[in-house]
Amino acid sequence: MAKHGKKYIEAKAKVDREHEYEPAEAVKLLKETKTAKFDESVEVHIRTGLNVRHADEQLRGTIALPHGLGKEVTIAVFAQGDKAREAEEAGADFVGADDLAKKIEDGWTDFDVAIATPDMMPVVGKLGRVLGPQGKMPNPKVGTVTMDVKKAVEESKSGKIEYRTDRTAIVHINIGKTSFEERLLLENYAAVIDEMIRAKPSAAKGRYLRTITITSTMGPGIKVDPSRTRDILGEAAPAAA
Repeated sequence: MAKHGKKYIEAKAKVDREHEYEPAEAVKLLKETKTAKFDESVEVHIRTGLNVRHADEQLRGTIALPHGLGKEVTIAVFAQGDKAREAEEAGADFVGADDLAKKIEDGWTDFDVAIATPDMMPVVGKLGRVLGPQGKMPNPKVGTVTMDVKKAVEESKSGKIEYRTDRTAIVHINIGKTSFEERLLLENYAAVIDEMIRAKPSAAKGRYLRTITITSTMGPGIKVDPSRTRDILGEAAPAAA
């Protein structure tokens, strides 16, 4: 079991592990308990009541956070000819075909999002064992297998991110950085909750959002009241002009 440092222990002591905080309280506490010198990512972990063994209870989609993630999104595009040029002009960081696939087969995955034109899927399909576990496999359901390469690249660059339930029915999603103002983090959080409710599978039974935890990369987990899904922004301080 990993040992935690003094700062983490002090930060954890400020958090009531049994209490479910109001969303604004949780974000404020998260900012107070950050321990690292670097700008930590802020993550939300949502445990759902879905039975992901059933295809009609799986949750997957994309969301464009109102304030992005606070980082540059690196994009790899599988395309040829005019579509390759379109990807480059839209701002894709890496563009290729068989050469790009070979690079990934050899272990290189230094990008955040992969996009492919449909004709490239026979090549990309062979990369499933590498890209699948990392959540980077292009998928038509989330708009990353498309002929509209320009739109896909621009949306990803602006902060559109993919989410999905893992095998234990938890959604893990990044909502920004600890350097964000509280209001901006809360608005991103509210957008995630709105999307979770919008995307609720019709086959879902029982309690849908069971537990929600917010945490920074190096900070303690903070439970958020999962029943607070409306008027989340009402209690937050306004962002600075």
